[in-house]
Amino acid sequence: MERRNDFTKGSIPGAIMRLAMPMIGAQIVNALYSMVDKMFIARLPEVGTLAMSGVGLTLPLILLVSAFAMLAGMGGAPLCSIARGAEKDEEAERIMGTSFAMLLVLGLGLTCLVLPFRIPLLAWFGATEEVLPFADEYISTYLLGSVFVMVTLGMNPFINSQGFSRTGMLTVVIGAALNIALDPLFMFVLGLGVRGAALATIIAQAVSAGWVLAFLTGKRCILRLKRENIRLSLPRVKKIAALGASTCVMNITDAIVSFAFNRTLAEFGGVTYLGVMTVIGSVRQVLMMPVTGFGQGMQPVMGYNYGAGRYDRVRECFLFTLKASAAYTLVITLCTQFFPELFFRLFKADETLLTAGAPALRLYFSMFYMLTLQIAGQYAFVALGQSRQAIFFSLLRKAFIVAPVAMLLPRVTNLGVMGVFAAEPISDFVGSSACFITFMLTMWRRLRHPPEEGEEGKRKAQEGNA
Repeated sequence: MERRNDFTKGSIPGAIMRLAMPMIGAQIVNALYSMVDKMFIARLPEVGTLAMSGVGLTLPLILLVSAFAMLAGMGGAPLCSIARGAEKDEEAERIMGTSFAMLLVLGLGLTCLVLPFRIPLLAWFGATEEVLPFADEYISTYLLGSVFVMVTLGMNPFINSQGFSRTGMLTVVIGAALNIALDPLFMFVLGLGVRGAALATIIAQAVSAGWVLAFLTGKRCILRLKRENIRLSLPRVKKIAALGASTCVMNITDAIVSFAFNRTLAEFGGVTYLGVMTVIGSVRQVLMMPVTGFGQGMQPVMGYNYGAGRYDRVRECFLFTLKASAAYTLVITLCTQFFPELFFRLFKADETLLTAGAPALRLYFSMFYMLTLQIAGQYAFVALGQSRQAIFFSLLRKAFIVAPVAMLLPRVTNLGVMGVFAAEPISDFVGSSACFITFMLTMWRRLRHPPEEGEEGKRKAQEGNA
């Protein structure tokens, strides 16, 4: 198994796809069961559209939970890959244990901090009297199981980073299948409505968390989660947080964008456009999964080869990911431009929602193909341990471009509510271009002209990561 997962040998495209395809499958399933939640909610008798709009308003808080899970998971997993490539397995296991301790502390802390203030927060997000009860029912239940969500999201990357991507995929498939099975039971048979959807989610996540921990403590793993390593080692916490901050910031900025969208849409478009944004957000979550899967499949291979001083293979990782992502995003861009109504019909949208939503979705996805540049640069920065650059470009695209533009365009132009949806393509173009150009002018130049390959390159790569 150790030889099979030695990423300095064999085909780079083969290694990336062997990791990426199960990750993509897992993430699509994960996004689909989130979307299925909303599909079931949209079918609640008489209150479907209101309930779906209310659940959509909880997205910033859900993204906050995901953000801190990614802080520990996506910060620790690349460090594990680099350490394993440098043949420091004991240090890699200590990094994993520290990440797990971080997840437990962050999960409990977030629940205790957010739960008492959920009502004012939802009102601040734009919840009206019509949709607030539905939003409250969903998020109050969801937060009680946030520790399970964080352990699943935060520890699964440690399975993938060791090359066990099929097992990582099963983590998500198990949770998704259980969630989809429980949704109609809790929502319609037991009559729990929106609260039943949230309850199904946290039960499914609890089972997935158990699966992850059983695997990471079992005999099949190369690196294992050991009890003696589950502690908050301050030096490792700092390294994990520094590298994971970029992915964490990406999720936090997504939460900020969701907040900006919902506030402005509530003001300029009302409940109908809140429902439109809920559908578009769900569709985007599914469509983003393959391209982020390519990036996540690249990271262990790139990080391992970087730790081993194989810069030629690091360059090959980047170029393959760029080409694969470009092909996918171009196809999706064309589909959203020609068939926007199809995505709304999946949610049993009424004519009002369909009429308002089709042009909004077409505008929102018009520059989706530019995300190829953002994903390739962003994930490469993280894989190579360049946390500052990764954090900056996370902030640039979302916090510095999308959120301000979404709030300003409807107010300073005659675009009205469509100005909110125009913010995303503007950001896709400007932010993605800046990220890619910076990567090519900095890291790509270093990778093309490394000091030495092999042992000397390995030593210098390790010194740079330290």
